[in-house]
Amino acid sequence: MITWCSFNNVARTVISALVAAALTLGAWTPAGASSRIKDIVEIEGVRDNLLVGYGLVVGLNNTGDTLANGHFTKQSLQSMLNRLGVKPTDAGLSSKNVAAVMVTAVFPPFARQGKRIDITASALGDSKSLLGGTLLVTPLLGADGEVYAVGQGQVAVGGFSATGQAQTVTKGVPSSGRIVNGAIVEREIGFQMANMTKVKLALRNPDFTTARRVAQAINAFLGTSAAAVSDPGTVHVLVPENYDSVVNMITDIEQLRVEPDQLARVIIDEHSGTIVMGENVRISTVAIAQGNLTIRITETAQVSQPSPFATVGATTTVQRTQIDVDEGADNKLTVVQTGVTLQELVNGLNALGIGPRDLISILQAIKGAGALQADIEVL
Repeated sequence: MITWCSFNNVARTVISALVAAALTLGAWTPAGASSRIKDIVEIEGVRDNLLVGYGLVVGLNNTGDTLANGHFTKQSLQSMLNRLGVKPTDAGLSSKNVAAVMVTAVFPPFARQGKRIDITASALGDSKSLLGGTLLVTPLLGADGEVYAVGQGQVAVGGFSATGQAQTVTKGVPSSGRIVNGAIVEREIGFQMANMTKVKLALRNPDFTTARRVAQAINAFLGTSAAAVSDPGTVHVLVPENYDSVVNMITDIEQLRVEPDQLARVIIDEHSGTIVMGENVRISTVAIAQGNLTIRITETAQVSQPSPFATVGATTTVQRTQIDVDEGADNKLTVVQTGVTLQELVNGLNALGIGPRDLISILQAIKGAGALQADIEVL
């Protein structure tokens, strides 16, 4: 018989256990955590592999390779027909419906025999479009030269090309297409995780602080010192005795949340004028003035002709030149205070009325002056 006193004792025990669990949860979950471990690390051995192959696409609507120019396409077509018992002559190989292609695929981890994967076919010769074509049986090889998959199927092209006498319209890249589930896995990559006693976690963005936070979160959750940081990009984790396999341990720890840290960095792509700045970018007090010298030269052709009924003179063309010089006299000097946030930095630079191209030069000048506490990476 359960008495009220014993019920209260059980309730207090349950509440104490819940409070202890909550305190433990708070111990291994940092304040403001934003990312799961599985989103910022990669597991050793769990990786993709690249496959490549050479094949032929047939059934094109007169948009294939020119066999007279594409010798490899002609040789491949002859070799394929010979294997099928057909002995074509050189004069008989004049079709424009065949194209040589390179076939690529990504072999996912732990792909088993019979699994289908997506493949991409890209024209190798002078084919104008692969629209409507069919890829014939193509072995896909790995870096070791072994065949891991075989591809075949209808090529799906997202673009098109239409040509007339005076105009050509092209959308996308019609010389490349994709075949969904177009290859069948024939060989597996041997990798067993069941007998592993430890595992390596590789950070996608190596960082000392992030690696330490990952190790601390794992140790707090497991209750042991199983995780250790060997370098900014690697965390070693030993499988505790209470886990029967490394898979179960990974399943638990990959759901833990940590707050990744990052370097203060400015990424500049001078080709497109793109600028990306991290939230930790800070600058010291600096005065910025931006002015461009713009010279605009306008040439205007005017016609000069003699007066009516004049007996001498001829009509001629006279060039009139107008030169305008803008020295940027209206541009002002802007002071950006120390320790400003990213938003304040952007607002201060935008107050100068400058574009991305000029902003690149300004950021590089601030870095040269030693006032930018961030790394600049130019792509």
